[in-house]
Amino acid sequence: MMHIVATAGHVDHGKSRLVRRLTGMEPDRWAEERRRGMTIDLGFAWTALDSGERVAFVDVPGHERFIGNMLAGLGPAPAVLVVVAADEGWREQSEEHLEAVDALGLRHGVLVVTRSDLADPAPALAQARERVARSSLGECEALAVSAETGEGIDELRSALRRLVARLPEPDHGARVRLWIDRSFTIPGAGTVVTGTLGEGSLCVGDALELGRCPVRVRGLQSLGQDYDAVPARARVAVNLRSTPADEVGRGDVLVTPHAWHWTREVDAALHGCVAADLPGELTVHIGSGSWTARVRPLGEQFVRLRTPEPLPLQAGDRFILRDPGRRAVLAGATVLDVDPPELQRRGAAARRAGALAEVASSDMLDPATSSAGAGSSGGPGSLGSQSSLGSQGSQRSQGPLGPTRVDVAREVERRGAMRPRDLAVLGVRPQDLLADVPGVRHVGEWLVAESAWQQWRSELLMAVDRRIQDVPMDPWLRLEEARRIAGMPDVATVTPVARDAGLEVGQGKVSRPGVRPSLGAAEAGLQALEQQLAANPFAAPERGQLDLWGLGARELAAAEAAGRLVRLVDDIVLLPRGPALAMRELSALEQPFTTSAARQALGTTRRVVIPLLEHLDARGWTRRVDPTHREVAR
Repeated sequence: MMHIVATAGHVDHGKSRLVRRLTGMEPDRWAEERRRGMTIDLGFAWTALDSGERVAFVDVPGHERFIGNMLAGLGPAPAVLVVVAADEGWREQSEEHLEAVDALGLRHGVLVVTRSDLADPAPALAQARERVARSSLGECEALAVSAETGEGIDELRSALRRLVARLPEPDHGARVRLWIDRSFTIPGAGTVVTGTLGEGSLCVGDALELGRCPVRVRGLQSLGQDYDAVPARARVAVNLRSTPADEVGRGDVLVTPHAWHWTREVDAALHGCVAADLPGELTVHIGSGSWTARVRPLGEQFVRLRTPEPLPLQAGDRFILRDPGRRAVLAGATVLDVDPPELQRRGAAARRAGALAEVASSDMLDPATSSAGAGSSGGPGSLGSQSSLGSQGSQRSQGPLGPTRVDVAREVERRGAMRPRDLAVLGVRPQDLLADVPGVRHVGEWLVAESAWQQWRSELLMAVDRRIQDVPMDPWLRLEEARRIAGMPDVATVTPVARDAGLEVGQGKVSRPGVRPSLGAAEAGLQALEQQLAANPFAAPERGQLDLWGLGARELAAAEAAGRLVRLVDDIVLLPRGPALAMRELSALEQPFTTSAARQALGTTRRVVIPLLEHLDARGWTRRVDPTHREVAR
């Protein structure tokens, strides 16, 4: 198994030399770095421990001008090696790097005082212990070494073995998110990107997304060897097929397709400051990248951050807020919501702060699980506490409480209904999607909050009753209209809600059981029409008579829909049994028969007989023999 450890410490305190002594490898990649004797960019080297486990070191620059490069290496790492020189002691960048470690909530580390051959390490060790103890690292293991003489190196390797044994196991089946810290071109191979794989697994041939663009893995390397598959946790180099090198760089991210929620806005909890102390714009360091973000305070301990481009984030991601003008780490922050609601009404920010406080204090913060830093599933620290690393600080930071689990019930309740795939991209674990959640119903492909279900039920009952009252001639509500009125997300949800409400569903409509069309005030006129046609089946009344009865086009259409009339054309109507009665009389005629003969046999007028015969033709009961004759179809 591979483990990733980043270095941290003041410039020229021996970080790179220590890594060389541990690994036998040169972490400084550039000739300029070796010429100047300082790390400018990220360096990488690795070694095998006595236990057989491998440790890959991300060697970060210590100079203040390269703080962005340092954060790019520290962000995705789950553990840190804090380095302090015995002959110089605690310095400015030592403090700044520790502030970054604390902001990320890292809890796993080793304190190493180097150059023990040049000065007594005891004072530097005591001072560094006191500073580190007040950070999220707490009372971590500490020892003195000399990279020059080798003194203490064996003890350090033992300490590293104990460190990696405490690191949480990565989830090899999780979705992939690889923050890129380096990209380059290899002749004959193409573009290669590197990063720290915190969770999931990569395989040759995998389809991924680089940003929002599809890419495919052409080859994989880890620690200088080719692999067909690389599981987390690992330093990995990915050869991308058909991807120009100038289109990818540090801060870009490779992800499992359609598995992440890409967002420009997140609500986050602050660690180390209050929202009022932050500027309106600051630099946000997430994973291996940095962006200028706009800040909106939500109460004292929460903020809404807006980045210039969408990022694949999840609840629990830990990141750093920095003042680019002063190059100072201002605070750490933990993402609480990657799909926050709009804030439009007066007082919305304060109400949102209250909701976030409930999220931050809920049992979603699992103290049994370790933080993994920004870019992986890090966790919130002591919410509401002031910075533990300020010059006057004396209290120890509580450190992170573990990864923030997305509360399924809370997310579904906020939206009313969600599909499982929408919850998955927010970071809900597969086992949580399958589990029964109190207050949440599984309805087809939807998860529905109980409150939303009851609201839909109530709205649907009221909509059906309004339809019966307002349109008694057509008292059935179409399912799509019912969905729209009740605010349901999918027409497939209407039927189960309707049946739960005791309603009747059929032929794409819903209504009260047993309801039948009614003409309301025109009911008496319809009954008079039915009485007239019962006495003389083919004496269809004229338009004027229908008007006197209050039977307009809508009323006649409703009566026909209820099966009480048959409309031949427009306002010429018969009782439903009228066509069958006509066939009885027409069958008795000499075949074929004329229209005039039919009129006389039925005792009606040409106004009625012509549309009646055409109606019978359309039903296949009669057919034309020639332009003037018909016969009953046999």
